[in-house]
Amino acid sequence: MIGASGFLGSAKSRLLPASVPFRFFVAAAVGHVLLWGAVLIAANDFPRFRGGAGPSLAAVHLLTLGVLTFTAVGAAVQLLPVATTRPLAAVWPIRLASWLLIPGAVVLIAGMATVDNTWMIAGAAASTLGLLLFAALLADNLRRAGSMPVVRAYGWAAFASLIALVALGLALSLDERFGFLIDHAAAARAHMILGGFGFMGMLALGFSHVLIPMLALSNAPDQRMAWFGFAAAAAAVALGTIGALRDVIALQSAACVVGVVAVGLHLGLMRVALAGGMRKRLGLSFVLIRFSWVMLALTPLATLAALQGWAGLGGPTLFGLMALGGWLMTFLLGVLQRILPFLASMHISRASGGPPLLTDLGIAAPLKIHAVCHLIAIPALGLAIVLDSAQLAAGAAVIGAAGALAFAAYLASILPSLTSGRTRN
Repeated sequence: MIGASGFLGSAKSRLLPASVPFRFFVAAAVGHVLLWGAVLIAANDFPRFRGGAGPSLAAVHLLTLGVLTFTAVGAAVQLLPVATTRPLAAVWPIRLASWLLIPGAVVLIAGMATVDNTWMIAGAAASTLGLLLFAALLADNLRRAGSMPVVRAYGWAAFASLIALVALGLALSLDERFGFLIDHAAAARAHMILGGFGFMGMLALGFSHVLIPMLALSNAPDQRMAWFGFAAAAAAVALGTIGALRDVIALQSAACVVGVVAVGLHLGLMRVALAGGMRKRLGLSFVLIRFSWVMLALTPLATLAALQGWAGLGGPTLFGLMALGGWLMTFLLGVLQRILPFLASMHISRASGGPPLLTDLGIAAPLKIHAVCHLIAIPALGLAIVLDSAQLAAGAAVIGAAGALAFAAYLASILPSLTSGRTRN
Protein backbone atom coordinates (compact mmCIF):
# COMPACT_ATOMS: atom_id res chain seq x y z
CA MET A 1 0.00 0.00 0.00
CA ILE A 2 1.40 3.34 -0.99
CA GLY A 3 0.43 6.30 1.12
CA ALA A 4 1.36 9.95 1.11
CA SER A 5 2.98 9.66 4.48
CA GLY A 6 5.00 6.66 3.31
CA PHE A 7 5.99 8.40 0.14
CA LEU A 8 7.12 11.63 1.74
CA GLY A 9 7.33 10.84 5.43
CA SER A 10 10.87 9.42 5.38
CA ALA A 11 12.08 11.54 2.51
CA LYS A 12 13.43 14.68 4.20
CA SER A 13 17.00 13.58 3.57
CA ARG A 14 16.28 13.59 -0.16
CA LEU A 15 14.44 16.89 -0.27
CA LEU A 16 16.02 19.70 -2.24
CA PRO A 17 16.03 23.25 -0.89
CA ALA A 18 12.51 24.53 -1.46
CA SER A 19 13.79 27.31 -3.71
CA VAL A 20 14.90 24.74 -6.31
CA PRO A 21 11.62 23.02 -7.30
CA PHE A 22 9.50 26.06 -6.47
CA ARG A 23 11.43 28.35 -8.84
CA PHE A 24 10.28 26.07 -11.66
CA PHE A 25 6.71 26.03 -10.34
CA VAL A 26 6.63 29.84 -10.08
CA ALA A 27 8.05 30.12 -13.61
CA ALA A 28 5.37 27.69 -14.84
CA ALA A 29 2.62 29.74 -13.15
CA VAL A 30 3.89 32.89 -14.88
CA GLY A 31 4.14 31.01 -18.18
CA HIS A 32 0.56 29.81 -17.68
CA VAL A 33 -0.72 33.39 -17.46
CA LEU A 34 1.40 34.53 -20.42
CA LEU A 35 0.21 31.54 -22.46
CA TRP A 36 -3.41 32.65 -22.40
CA GLY A 37 -2.29 36.23 -23.07
CA ALA A 38 -0.44 35.02 -26.16
CA VAL A 39 -3.50 33.07 -27.33
CA LEU A 40 -5.54 36.28 -26.97
CA ILE A 41 -3.02 38.23 -29.06
CA ALA A 42 -2.90 35.45 -31.67
CA ALA A 43 -6.65 34.77 -31.66
CA ASN A 44 -7.05 35.60 -35.36
CA ASP A 45 -4.47 33.03 -36.47
CA PHE A 46 -4.46 30.45 -33.67
CA PRO A 47 -7.47 28.31 -34.85
CA ARG A 48 -5.63 27.55 -38.13
CA PHE A 49 -2.04 27.55 -36.83
CA ARG A 50 0.28 25.40 -38.97
CA GLY A 51 3.70 26.56 -37.79
CA GLY A 52 6.00 29.46 -38.55
CA ALA A 53 7.32 32.13 -36.20
CA GLY A 54 4.90 34.63 -34.70
CA PRO A 55 2.54 34.98 -31.70
CA SER A 56 0.89 31.58 -32.29
CA LEU A 57 4.24 29.76 -32.17
CA ALA A 58 5.11 31.75 -29.05
CA ALA A 59 1.81 30.65 -27.47
CA VAL A 60 2.55 27.00 -28.26
CA HIS A 61 6.00 27.24 -26.66
CA LEU A 62 4.66 29.11 -23.64
CA LEU A 63 2.56 25.98 -23.16
CA THR A 64 5.19 23.33 -23.96
CA LEU A 65 8.28 25.01 -22.54
CA GLY A 66 6.85 27.63 -20.21
CA VAL A 67 4.22 25.48 -18.48
CA LEU A 68 4.76 21.78 -19.21
CA THR A 69 8.55 21.59 -19.16
CA PHE A 70 9.06 23.91 -16.18
CA THR A 71 6.47 21.94 -14.18
CA ALA A 72 7.94 18.59 -15.21
CA VAL A 73 11.51 19.61 -14.35
CA GLY A 74 10.50 21.01 -10.94
CA ALA A 75 8.45 17.93 -10.10
CA ALA A 76 10.93 15.41 -11.47
CA VAL A 77 14.01 16.72 -9.66
CA GLN A 78 12.11 16.55 -6.35
CA LEU A 79 9.78 13.57 -6.72
CA LEU A 80 12.08 11.18 -8.58
CA PRO A 81 14.77 11.12 -5.83
CA VAL A 82 12.03 10.63 -3.23
CA ALA A 83 10.42 7.80 -5.21
CA THR A 84 13.68 6.05 -6.10
CA THR A 85 15.23 6.67 -2.63
CA ARG A 86 18.30 8.02 -4.39
CA PRO A 87 19.09 11.71 -3.78
CA LEU A 88 20.39 13.91 -6.57
CA ALA A 89 24.15 13.60 -6.93
CA ALA A 90 24.48 17.37 -6.41
CA VAL A 91 22.19 20.39 -6.20
CA TRP A 92 24.29 22.92 -8.10
CA PRO A 93 23.64 21.40 -11.56
CA ILE A 94 19.89 21.88 -11.28
CA ARG A 95 20.40 25.43 -10.01
CA LEU A 96 22.63 26.11 -13.01
CA ALA A 97 20.07 24.43 -15.26
CA SER A 98 17.39 26.80 -13.99
CA TRP A 99 19.57 29.83 -14.77
CA LEU A 100 20.02 28.57 -18.31
CA LEU A 101 16.59 27.13 -18.98
CA ILE A 102 14.24 29.80 -17.61
CA PRO A 103 15.93 32.91 -19.11
CA GLY A 104 16.70 30.90 -22.25
CA ALA A 105 13.03 30.07 -22.68
CA VAL A 106 12.10 33.74 -22.21
CA VAL A 107 14.53 34.80 -24.94
CA LEU A 108 13.49 31.95 -27.26
CA ILE A 109 9.76 32.68 -26.94
CA ALA A 110 10.31 36.43 -27.29
CA GLY A 111 12.27 35.70 -30.48
CA MET A 112 9.41 33.56 -31.79
CA ALA A 113 6.83 36.24 -31.00
CA THR A 114 8.85 39.00 -32.70
CA VAL A 115 10.22 36.74 -35.49
CA ASP A 116 13.80 37.53 -34.45
CA ASN A 117 16.18 34.74 -35.52
CA THR A 118 19.07 35.92 -33.34
CA TRP A 119 16.95 35.79 -30.20
CA MET A 120 15.54 32.41 -31.19
CA ILE A 121 18.99 30.89 -31.69
CA ALA A 122 20.38 32.39 -28.46
CA GLY A 123 17.34 31.27 -26.46
CA ALA A 124 17.35 27.81 -27.99
CA ALA A 125 21.07 27.38 -27.19
CA ALA A 126 20.62 28.38 -23.54
CA SER A 127 17.48 26.24 -23.15
CA THR A 128 19.26 23.29 -24.72
CA LEU A 129 22.14 23.53 -22.24
CA GLY A 130 19.70 23.79 -19.33
CA LEU A 131 17.70 20.79 -20.49
CA LEU A 132 20.85 18.74 -21.07
CA LEU A 133 21.93 19.42 -17.48
CA PHE A 134 18.50 18.26 -16.31
CA ALA A 135 18.78 15.21 -18.56
CA ALA A 136 22.14 14.31 -17.01
CA LEU A 137 20.65 14.49 -13.50
CA LEU A 138 17.65 12.44 -14.61
CA ALA A 139 19.87 9.77 -16.15
CA ASP A 140 22.15 9.62 -13.09
CA ASN A 141 19.18 9.14 -10.76
CA LEU A 142 17.59 6.50 -12.98
CA ARG A 143 20.92 4.67 -13.24
CA ARG A 144 21.28 4.44 -9.45
CA ALA A 145 17.64 3.55 -8.75
CA GLY A 146 17.13 -0.09 -7.83
CA SER A 147 13.34 -0.29 -7.64
CA MET A 148 10.25 0.56 -9.69
CA PRO A 149 11.47 -0.87 -13.00
CA VAL A 150 8.41 0.27 -14.98
CA VAL A 151 8.74 3.84 -13.76
CA ARG A 152 12.44 3.74 -14.59
CA ALA A 153 11.63 2.46 -18.09
CA TYR A 154 9.30 5.40 -18.65
CA GLY A 155 12.03 7.67 -17.28
CA TRP A 156 14.63 6.30 -19.71
CA ALA A 157 12.19 6.69 -22.61
CA ALA A 158 11.59 10.30 -21.54
CA PHE A 159 15.36 10.84 -21.32
CA ALA A 160 15.97 9.50 -24.84
CA SER A 161 13.10 11.59 -26.19
CA LEU A 162 14.45 14.69 -24.46
CA ILE A 163 17.87 14.31 -26.08
CA ALA A 164 16.30 13.98 -29.53
CA LEU A 165 13.83 16.77 -28.75
CA VAL A 166 16.46 19.38 -27.85
CA ALA A 167 18.64 18.37 -30.81
CA LEU A 168 15.73 18.89 -33.21
CA GLY A 169 14.68 22.09 -31.43
CA LEU A 170 18.15 23.60 -31.79
CA ALA A 171 18.31 22.49 -35.43
CA LEU A 172 14.92 24.10 -36.13
CA SER A 173 16.00 27.41 -34.60
CA LEU A 174 19.24 27.40 -36.65
CA ASP A 175 17.30 26.42 -39.77
CA GLU A 176 15.26 29.62 -39.49
CA ARG A 177 18.52 31.49 -40.19
CA PHE A 178 20.56 29.10 -42.35
CA GLY A 179 17.92 26.89 -44.03
CA PHE A 180 19.80 23.58 -44.03
CA LEU A 181 16.99 21.16 -43.10
CA ILE A 182 15.56 19.19 -46.03
CA ASP A 183 12.01 19.34 -44.62
CA HIS A 184 11.52 21.93 -41.87
CA ALA A 185 7.83 21.06 -41.40
CA ALA A 186 8.57 17.34 -40.97
CA ALA A 187 11.26 18.10 -38.39
CA ALA A 188 8.83 20.40 -36.56
CA ARG A 189 6.18 17.63 -36.44
CA ALA A 190 8.72 15.15 -35.06
CA HIS A 191 9.86 17.79 -32.53
CA MET A 192 6.26 18.17 -31.37
CA ILE A 193 5.71 14.41 -31.05
CA LEU A 194 8.95 13.93 -29.13
CA GLY A 195 8.11 16.82 -26.82
CA GLY A 196 4.44 16.09 -26.23
CA PHE A 197 4.41 12.29 -26.22
CA GLY A 198 8.05 11.27 -25.82
CA PHE A 199 9.41 13.56 -23.11
CA MET A 200 6.34 14.98 -21.36
CA GLY A 201 4.03 12.07 -22.13
CA MET A 202 6.40 9.38 -20.89
CA LEU A 203 7.10 11.35 -17.69
CA ALA A 204 3.37 11.86 -17.08
CA LEU A 205 2.53 8.20 -17.70
CA GLY A 206 5.47 6.96 -15.63
CA PHE A 207 4.87 9.22 -12.64
CA SER A 208 1.18 8.28 -12.73
CA HIS A 209 2.20 4.78 -11.59
CA VAL A 210 3.48 6.38 -8.38
CA LEU A 211 1.36 9.48 -7.89
CA ILE A 212 -2.14 8.13 -8.55
CA PRO A 213 -1.83 5.17 -6.13
CA MET A 214 -0.18 7.53 -3.62
CA LEU A 215 -3.02 10.03 -3.78
CA ALA A 216 -5.74 7.35 -3.75
CA LEU A 217 -4.00 5.25 -1.07
CA SER A 218 -4.06 2.13 -3.21
CA ASN A 219 -1.74 -0.66 -4.30
CA ALA A 220 0.77 -0.17 -7.10
CA PRO A 221 -0.59 -1.06 -10.58
CA ASP A 222 -0.25 -4.60 -11.89
CA GLN A 223 3.32 -4.83 -13.16
CA ARG A 224 2.63 -7.17 -16.09
CA MET A 225 -0.06 -4.91 -17.53
CA ALA A 226 2.12 -1.90 -16.79
CA TRP A 227 4.92 -3.36 -18.92
CA PHE A 228 2.47 -3.99 -21.78
CA GLY A 229 1.32 -0.39 -21.47
CA PHE A 230 4.89 0.90 -21.53
CA ALA A 231 5.77 -1.18 -24.60
CA ALA A 232 2.72 0.12 -26.47
CA ALA A 233 3.39 3.74 -25.49
CA ALA A 234 7.07 3.54 -26.50
CA ALA A 235 6.16 1.90 -29.81
CA ALA A 236 3.56 4.61 -30.52
CA VAL A 237 6.10 7.37 -29.90
CA ALA A 238 8.72 5.67 -32.09
CA LEU A 239 6.27 5.04 -34.94
CA GLY A 240 4.89 8.56 -34.73
CA THR A 241 8.32 10.19 -34.71
CA ILE A 242 9.67 8.17 -37.62
CA GLY A 243 6.43 8.63 -39.53
CA ALA A 244 6.55 12.41 -38.99
CA LEU A 245 10.20 12.67 -40.01
CA ARG A 246 9.65 10.64 -43.18
CA ASP A 247 6.19 12.13 -43.77
CA VAL A 248 4.61 8.65 -44.01
CA ILE A 249 0.91 8.80 -43.13
CA ALA A 250 0.68 5.00 -42.74
CA LEU A 251 3.32 5.00 -39.98
CA GLN A 252 1.67 7.90 -38.18
CA SER A 253 -1.72 6.17 -38.45
CA ALA A 254 -0.18 2.98 -37.05
CA ALA A 255 1.16 5.07 -34.16
CA CYS A 256 -2.41 6.19 -33.43
CA VAL A 257 -3.69 2.61 -33.39
CA VAL A 258 -0.91 1.47 -31.06
CA GLY A 259 -1.53 4.62 -29.04
CA VAL A 260 -5.15 3.56 -28.50
CA VAL A 261 -3.87 0.31 -26.98
CA ALA A 262 -1.40 2.18 -24.76
CA VAL A 263 -4.06 4.61 -23.57
CA GLY A 264 -6.53 1.78 -22.90
CA LEU A 265 -4.03 -0.12 -20.78
CA HIS A 266 -2.96 2.99 -18.87
CA LEU A 267 -6.48 4.16 -18.12
CA GLY A 268 -7.43 0.62 -17.11
CA LEU A 269 -4.59 0.55 -14.60
CA MET A 270 -5.56 3.97 -13.26
CA ARG A 271 -9.21 2.91 -12.90
CA VAL A 272 -8.18 -0.13 -10.88
CA ALA A 273 -5.95 2.06 -8.69
CA LEU A 274 -8.80 4.45 -7.95
CA ALA A 275 -11.34 1.67 -7.40
CA GLY A 276 -9.07 -0.10 -4.92
CA GLY A 277 -7.94 3.01 -3.10
CA MET A 278 -8.80 3.70 0.51
CA ARG A 279 -9.37 7.39 -0.24
CA LYS A 280 -12.62 7.80 -2.16
CA ARG A 281 -13.12 11.54 -1.88
CA LEU A 282 -10.28 12.76 -4.06
CA GLY A 283 -11.33 16.36 -4.37
CA LEU A 284 -11.08 19.03 -7.01
CA SER A 285 -7.68 17.98 -8.32
CA PHE A 286 -9.13 14.69 -9.58
CA VAL A 287 -11.85 16.52 -11.47
CA LEU A 288 -9.00 17.98 -13.52
CA ILE A 289 -7.12 14.68 -13.68
CA ARG A 290 -10.21 12.79 -14.88
CA PHE A 291 -10.82 15.47 -17.52
CA SER A 292 -7.21 15.06 -18.65
CA TRP A 293 -7.76 11.30 -19.01
CA VAL A 294 -10.77 11.94 -21.25
CA MET A 295 -8.58 14.19 -23.41
CA LEU A 296 -5.88 11.49 -23.43
CA ALA A 297 -8.40 8.91 -24.64
CA LEU A 298 -9.57 11.24 -27.43
CA THR A 299 -6.07 12.29 -28.54
CA PRO A 300 -5.14 9.28 -30.75
CA LEU A 301 -8.61 9.37 -32.33
CA ALA A 302 -8.29 13.10 -33.04
CA THR A 303 -4.82 12.50 -34.45
CA LEU A 304 -6.08 9.77 -36.76
CA ALA A 305 -8.94 12.01 -37.91
CA ALA A 306 -6.48 14.85 -38.61
CA LEU A 307 -4.11 12.55 -40.52
CA GLN A 308 -6.93 11.20 -42.69
CA GLY A 309 -8.40 14.65 -43.32
CA TRP A 310 -11.64 13.82 -41.49
CA ALA A 311 -11.29 16.66 -38.96
CA GLY A 312 -11.35 19.58 -41.37
CA LEU A 313 -8.81 22.35 -41.71
CA GLY A 314 -8.48 22.77 -37.98
CA GLY A 315 -7.77 19.08 -37.35
CA PRO A 316 -4.01 19.39 -36.70
CA THR A 317 -4.50 22.34 -34.34
CA LEU A 318 -7.29 20.52 -32.51
CA PHE A 319 -5.04 17.49 -32.07
CA GLY A 320 -2.33 19.73 -30.57
CA LEU A 321 -4.80 21.34 -28.18
CA MET A 322 -6.14 17.97 -27.01
CA ALA A 323 -2.71 16.47 -26.43
CA LEU A 324 -0.83 19.44 -24.99
CA GLY A 325 -3.55 21.53 -23.37
CA GLY A 326 -6.35 19.06 -22.71
CA TRP A 327 -4.28 16.10 -21.53
CA LEU A 328 -0.83 17.21 -20.37
CA MET A 329 -1.49 20.71 -19.01
CA THR A 330 -4.71 19.68 -17.26
CA PHE A 331 -3.05 16.61 -15.75
CA LEU A 332 -0.05 18.56 -14.48
CA LEU A 333 -2.19 21.34 -13.00
CA GLY A 334 -4.33 18.75 -11.22
CA VAL A 335 -1.26 17.01 -9.81
CA LEU A 336 0.32 20.33 -8.83
CA GLN A 337 -2.73 21.16 -6.72
CA ARG A 338 -1.90 18.12 -4.60
CA ILE A 339 1.88 18.08 -4.50
CA LEU A 340 2.48 21.80 -3.91
CA PRO A 341 1.10 21.78 -0.35
CA PHE A 342 2.70 18.40 0.39
CA LEU A 343 6.12 19.60 -0.72
CA ALA A 344 5.69 22.88 1.12
CA SER A 345 4.67 21.08 4.30
CA MET A 346 8.03 19.29 4.34
CA HIS A 347 9.82 22.62 4.66
CA ILE A 348 7.47 24.44 7.05
CA SER A 349 6.73 24.26 10.78
CA ARG A 350 3.42 25.32 12.27
CA ALA A 351 3.70 28.62 14.14
CA SER A 352 1.60 27.15 17.00
CA GLY A 353 3.72 24.00 17.08
CA GLY A 354 3.53 20.58 15.41
CA PRO A 355 3.44 19.69 11.73
CA PRO A 356 1.46 22.08 9.48
CA LEU A 357 -2.03 21.21 8.35
CA LEU A 358 -2.76 21.35 4.65
CA THR A 359 -5.37 24.01 5.42
CA ASP A 360 -2.54 26.17 6.74
CA LEU A 361 -0.87 26.07 3.34
CA GLY A 362 -2.52 28.22 0.75
CA ILE A 363 -6.12 29.31 0.23
CA ALA A 364 -8.48 26.98 -1.62
CA ALA A 365 -10.86 29.44 -3.30
CA PRO A 366 -8.53 30.31 -6.21
CA LEU A 367 -8.25 26.63 -7.08
CA LYS A 368 -12.01 26.40 -7.59
CA ILE A 369 -11.92 29.49 -9.81
CA HIS A 370 -9.04 28.03 -11.78
CA ALA A 371 -10.73 24.66 -12.29
CA VAL A 372 -13.99 26.22 -13.52
CA CYS A 373 -12.17 28.60 -15.88
CA HIS A 374 -9.83 25.89 -17.19
CA LEU A 375 -12.67 23.45 -17.84
CA ILE A 376 -14.49 26.15 -19.82
CA ALA A 377 -11.45 27.56 -21.63
CA ILE A 378 -10.08 24.32 -23.11
CA PRO A 379 -13.38 23.13 -24.68
CA ALA A 380 -14.15 26.70 -25.80
CA LEU A 381 -10.78 26.95 -27.54
CA GLY A 382 -11.43 23.57 -29.14
CA LEU A 383 -14.78 24.83 -30.42
CA ALA A 384 -13.07 27.98 -31.72
CA ILE A 385 -10.69 25.78 -33.73
CA VAL A 386 -13.55 23.70 -35.15
CA LEU A 387 -15.55 26.81 -36.09
CA ASP A 388 -12.46 28.88 -37.04
CA SER A 389 -13.75 31.64 -34.79
CA ALA A 390 -11.30 34.31 -33.65
CA GLN A 391 -13.91 35.81 -31.32
CA LEU A 392 -14.47 32.50 -29.56
CA ALA A 393 -10.71 31.93 -29.31
CA ALA A 394 -10.31 35.36 -27.72
CA GLY A 395 -13.12 34.64 -25.27
CA ALA A 396 -11.54 31.31 -24.33
CA ALA A 397 -8.21 33.07 -23.80
CA VAL A 398 -9.76 35.63 -21.44
CA ILE A 399 -11.41 32.88 -19.37
CA GLY A 400 -8.21 30.82 -19.40
CA ALA A 401 -6.21 33.84 -18.25
CA ALA A 402 -8.61 34.41 -15.35
CA GLY A 403 -8.07 30.80 -14.30
CA ALA A 404 -4.31 31.06 -14.69
CA LEU A 405 -4.25 34.18 -12.51
CA ALA A 406 -6.27 32.32 -9.87
CA PHE A 407 -3.82 29.41 -9.93
CA ALA A 408 -0.91 31.85 -9.61
CA ALA A 409 -2.68 33.45 -6.63
CA TYR A 410 -2.93 30.04 -4.97
CA LEU A 411 0.78 29.42 -5.44
CA ALA A 412 1.56 32.94 -4.20
CA SER A 413 -0.43 32.23 -1.03
CA ILE A 414 1.98 29.38 -0.21
CA LEU A 415 5.19 31.29 -0.78
CA PRO A 416 5.21 33.54 2.34
CA SER A 417 5.11 30.52 4.67
CA LEU A 418 7.66 28.73 2.49
CA THR A 419 10.00 31.72 2.68
CA SER A 420 9.66 32.18 6.44
CA GLY A 421 9.57 28.46 7.24
CA ARG A 422 6.44 28.90 9.42
CA THR A 423 2.70 29.02 8.85
CA ARG A 424 0.64 32.03 9.83
CA ASN A 425 -1.26 30.04 12.49
